[in-house]
Amino acid sequence: MGVFEFLVQYMPFIAQGATVTLQLTVFSFALGFTAAMPLVMANLFGVLPVRLVSRSYVEVVRGTPLLVQLFLIYFGLPSIGVKFDAMTASILALGLNSAAYQAEIFRSAIKGIPESQFLAAESLGFTKLQTFRYVVLPQAVRIALPALVNEFVTLIKESALASIIGIVDITRRADYVAAYTFRAFEAYLAAAIIYFVLCYFFSYGARAIEKKTRIPGYKGG
Repeated sequence: MGVFEFLVQYMPFIAQGATVTLQLTVFSFALGFTAAMPLVMANLFGVLPVRLVSRSYVEVVRGTPLLVQLFLIYFGLPSIGVKFDAMTASILALGLNSAAYQAEIFRSAIKGIPESQFLAAESLGFTKLQTFRYVVLPQAVRIALPALVNEFVTLIKESALASIIGIVDITRRADYVAAYTFRAFEAYLAAAIIYFVLCYFFSYGARAIEKKTRIPGYKGG
């Protein structure tokens, strides 16, 4: 059986894992986005101790391997009585890791907003929370969109690590095919093609959205 025939026969089976891969990615990204917001607010508007905690979290998470974080949650926490199933542990690890990167993305985007925006909000009597909610956040999301898409695509690829703890995603299905056929090259080639198609699809779609939501006159990012 040639490589092309192999791909035609086994790629549909491997591609079925894309559903799990996308579930992991979407839920992890959503968790990261939700956790990033308080991190950004603490970093920009919090008192010194709160800012230190926020910065420490970001630096520690960004400075340690995601695989180690996944093992810490899935294998380490049960030793102190906290146990998660493989899917939950994967979402937590990916999401909490992504939160640190998304927090930095938003921090950079907020820094790119002209100071006049903050002064205008202050002159209108907005509180810091209102300024963040109604003035800063909508603009920051638009500025940060390209970097957020890159983070989403990165999560698609990083989700492959979840296969190590038993999640039957694209990579895990490629493992099954490689073990069954003894043709590892073709099996993982099929997985690589599927990952590439997914990443390209989201990147292309995001570029189209970015063109429509770009802030006129903004040249940063």
